[in-house]
Amino acid sequence: MNLSKYIRNIEDFPKVGVHFKDITPLLGDSDAMESCLQQLMALVGSQKIDKVAAIESRGFFFGTLLAQKLNAGFVPIRKPGKLPYTTLKEPYQLEYGMDALEIHEDAIKKGERILLHDDVLATGGTARAACNLIESLGGEVVQCNFLLELEFLNGIKKLRNHSVQSLLKY
Repeated sequence: MNLSKYIRNIEDFPKVGVHFKDITPLLGDSDAMESCLQQLMALVGSQKIDKVAAIESRGFFFGTLLAQKLNAGFVPIRKPGKLPYTTLKEPYQLEYGMDALEIHEDAIKKGERILLHDDVLATGGTARAACNLIESLGGEVVQCNFLLELEFLNGIKKLRNHSVQSLLKY
């Protein structure tokens, strides 16, 4: 199934000049969601995955489904102040300022094989911060999976030491 027909372009969101890729039409169609899940699973192949880590919030949609299909645990990576237990924090640079991600300090055990999932790879800062968190806990990021990659932003350069897979490229 061609998933690109389920991605809606929203001009000037969340600010003027941004061409936002909206995945909610895909989420609203059960056949498209199932096809997307199967295509994401194909990107993983036969790799052994202990846990799927996904980035708040759109990464959670398919991250939990991937974890279930892979018979793996699920690890939420969230914005500061959203996780209830003791966390590690990783700041990262945005185009205009800074942000940060957090992970529970006991979410990943040393040597666990981690699939990182998010909806979009843009500039790569968020995914790089997530990889840093996973690796600081001793996890091995075996692959970074994305539904969409905005190639013109060159985010893949920040993940050059990792295998990166995307279903759709813009």
